[in-house]
Parts: sequence; C-alpha cells; structure tokens
Amino acid sequence: MFYWVKEILDKEGWKDFLSVPEQVYRDDPNWVQPLSSEIRRVLNPAKNPYFANAVLKLFVCYSANKPIGRAILVINRLHWTVWHKKSSFFGFFEAIDDVCAVKSLFERIETESRNLGAEYLEGPFNPNHYSELGILMDHFTVPPLFFETYNPPYYKQLLEEIGFTELCRLHTRINTEIAATLSKEIKFSQLNQANQDIMIRKFNGWRLKRELDIMREINNDAFEKNWYFLPLTRKEYTFSAKFLFFVTSPGLILIAEHKGQPVGVLQLAINFNSLVRHIHGSIRFWNIPRLLCGKKKVKELVIFTFGVKKAYQHTRVAALMIAPALRIIQRYASVSSTWMSEENKSVIRFSALVGMKPYKHFGIFSKPLTIRQTDA
Repeated sequence: MFYWVKEILDKEGWKDFLSVPEQVYRDDPNWVQPLSSEIRRVLNPAKNPYFANAVLKLFVCYSANKPIGRAILVINRLHWTVWHKKSSFFGFFEAIDDVCAVKSLFERIETESRNLGAEYLEGPFNPNHYSELGILMDHFTVPPLFFETYNPPYYKQLLEEIGFTELCRLHTRINTEIAATLSKEIKFSQLNQANQDIMIRKFNGWRLKRELDIMREINNDAFEKNWYFLPLTRKEYTFSAKFLFFVTSPGLILIAEHKGQPVGVLQLAINFNSLVRHIHGSIRFWNIPRLLCGKKKVKELVIFTFGVKKAYQHTRVAALMIAPALRIIQRYASVSSTWMSEENKSVIRFSALVGMKPYKHFGIFSKPLTIRQTDA
C-alpha cells in the first residue's frame, strides 16, 4: 500500500486534519470529540502567543487519498535553553492501526525535526507542557475526564514499533465516593487552624485580569523546577484562560495570601467533558445556554492545579487551604485530578487526605534523532 504525508497549509488540509479522529473512534462510545473550534484556535500561530517563539507544523498521512493519520511538530528553542536538551515535540497524534502509515508520518516529522536542529522527538504534547499530554496507558473502557487524553490501546505499540521508548509516566487520581470519605474520615474542626498572617479567599471575578495574573505568578513560581516546565507569559496565560468559566467558577478557585501577598492557589473545575460529549465537537450559539445551565448539574469535580510558591511549600499554607477546599468538594459525588508527576507534592498530599487513589496513567515517549544516510 502507498502512503504519502502532506504538510497542512490550507483549508482543505485542515478538514483532513480534523477528520482523522472520526475514523479512529467511529465505533467507540467512550470517545469525547474535542471542540474543533478550540483545536483551530490553539493551533493558530497568529492567535496563540505560545507560537511567538515556537515553530509549528501540521502533517497528515494519506493512503488512497484518504487521511488516516495526523500529528503536529513543535520546536521551542526556549526549551532547549532552559532544559539543555534539543527536543522537538509531537502532539495531536491520531492514526488508524497501521504501523506503516504511522512510520511514514513520523519519518516526515523526524526529517523536519533534524532539519531544524533537534536531536530528540518527544510527546505527545497537545501542544505544550501545560496542555493535555501523554498516551493513555490503561482504563480504555471509560470516557476521558476533563483535561485527559484518550486513545485506543494500540497507540503505545505503534510508537514502540517505530523506535519510541517511554520517557516518563504521569498519572491521575480519583475518589468516586468522596462524600462517604469526608463523612467518615475527616473532621473539619481538626483542619480549622487559624493563622492571623494567612488568609484564604475565593477568586474575585470583578478583578479578572488581576486575579489571572496572581494565578499565573503563583503557578510559575510553584512549578518552576517541575519536569519540562516553562513559565507562562501574561499573554499565554490569558489565552489559555479564555474559556475558563465554562469549566470553573469563582467559587471553585481559592487563593492563599500571607500578609496580603498571594502565595498559593487551588483551582477546581467541573468535568466539562460530561457536558460536551454529545455535541460532536461543535458548540453552536444555541448550545451555550444549555451548557452554562448544565454546569450546575455536573457532580464530578477535578483538581486542575494546586500550587504554592517555593518559599512557602514547607509552611502551613497548603494545610490551611484544605478545610475550605473540602467544603467545596463535599458538594460533589466524585473528585479526580488532572495529570501529575511525583514532583507535585502538594497535590499528592491533598489527594491522599481525601482518599484519592492512583487511577489512569499516561506515557510520554521519546526517540533520538540520529542522522540517517538519506538525510546526510
């Protein structure tokens, strides 16, 4: 069978890029189709400030004029400077179960990466380190929760057959009986430890820009040393938060202040996937009121981020945020986390306190880009 790979530069190519997942998941009842408009927005260098300093290329693999695989290539040279590793990244990978097609797709991406000076190809990052990432490694029979990737079981094997190895593994956590856990195991009175210097407050929606800047500043400091983390600029954070209140609300965001200075943030979100899984990847204006009203009925909560500035990570800041957080969580039927590594100490401690057990696992894969004779 003949395969060919095309770089996507026009509207017709975009249609092919967006159509590949429909072939992969056509008969999968657990797939939640991503919003096409959001994919276009995120992968638009003219709109997404992340690409002000990064290269983006989109590729689709065809056979018999039919799109059967896709992936993006991203090169961010700031990553090379900060992490001292010349990695290119792939993301938004989707393909039918055809190793020859996937090999053709990645041969093109590898060649482009080498031509741009990269020494490794790693991913998936969709499209960067603060987005959905990784190949799902288990729990293929349940729908993805908010901010989780989803894929068929064969993706891991496809990548390994073309030379990728697992670089690291991330995981999520979950408690599907949170009310029972809180009623039996946690006494709120023991958590209410007053501290006159530390105040816990909710997000102030009337000061949106200022509050977003506070969250960005805290997270940039808290996660600075985390694997592959790069600080977000104000423009990047604002871009990523454009639809923030579709998935959360001011009452689900807690900010800790020490003597008036913001030092910690806990951001909770609803499982937005439960609202959008039946609208087939497209939000029309008549869907919006239904989605906003439906938010109140969602009983699955997600710990999106929990960050404390490095100077306060060994103080009582995180502990003092627990009681107000639990008062929010107890109104929901389940609570889960987004992906985390073992470096996320605050989230891991909090997860253990509320009985959250390790759940799904996600793999990041890597391949060295040795120079081939044909490329020399």
